[in-house]
Amino acid sequence: MKNILLCTDGSAFAENVYKYGAWFARQFHAHINVLFVTDIRSQKVAYTGNLSGSIGLGASENLLNELVELEHKKAKLNNQRARLILQNASETLKSEGIEDFKLTNKTGFLVDCFHEFESDSDLIVLGKRGEAAEFASGHLGANVDRIVRSSSKPCLVIPLEFKLISRILVAYDGSATGKKLLQFLVNSPSFQNLEIHLLTVAKSNTVQTAMDRLNEAKQELEKAGFEPICSVIEGESEKVIGNYINQRDISLLLMGAYGHSRIRNLVIGSTTAQLLRSSDIPVLLFR
Repeated sequence: MKNILLCTDGSAFAENVYKYGAWFARQFHAHINVLFVTDIRSQKVAYTGNLSGSIGLGASENLLNELVELEHKKAKLNNQRARLILQNASETLKSEGIEDFKLTNKTGFLVDCFHEFESDSDLIVLGKRGEAAEFASGHLGANVDRIVRSSSKPCLVIPLEFKLISRILVAYDGSATGKKLLQFLVNSPSFQNLEIHLLTVAKSNTVQTAMDRLNEAKQELEKAGFEPICSVIEGESEKVIGNYINQRDISLLLMGAYGHSRIRNLVIGSTTAQLLRSSDIPVLLFR
């Protein structure tokens, strides 16, 4: 992992986007790019078409001039806001011991702009809700679903509170995505100092198959120098994983972004979405 993209909007989640981004940057000695996108809609003003027929030529010209001036003022305020948000990002990253970073401001829509930087990034970091976080505590931000759905890179979705990462849970199902999770750990030797948990959720008639898959994953991690704590638990995935996180004081969850349904390429998997909504720890999603 060489490059980490932090997507910020200056919301309550922004501070921890920087802190978790800094934590990963320290583990991998990675470069950080902080991206703030000024929403182009915030610079638009009222309709400025031909109003002369309804309010008179002179009044129309005065109104249009005032609207143009207002648009310039809004653009100026947006530029000032962007500078303040990126300045805060810079200060937070430096306080976390990070010096290798870049600050970027674009105008447009985040879901469009971030693709310009995604190809050069190995990890995308974003808050699970945005500027309206305090009004949407039970929901995911629209950008989270869109970015996770469209990105080919791992996405770290962070919570409102920062918690030092010491225990990692891998929700392992033996799929191709599950093998990507294992490969990520194998390629992360610094994680050997952390407590690694492997969990497979099984139905009652698939326990033996689940145990066989989990044993293969355990052996792969042990070859790489890890000592994983492994469990197979029967039940519904979101409940089992959620309970495990709480009972074992897990501080980072690794899981696939999608399940096995035919619509997995259209929306985030139901288990993933539920865990993102309810979890108070960061979730690293792979696809």
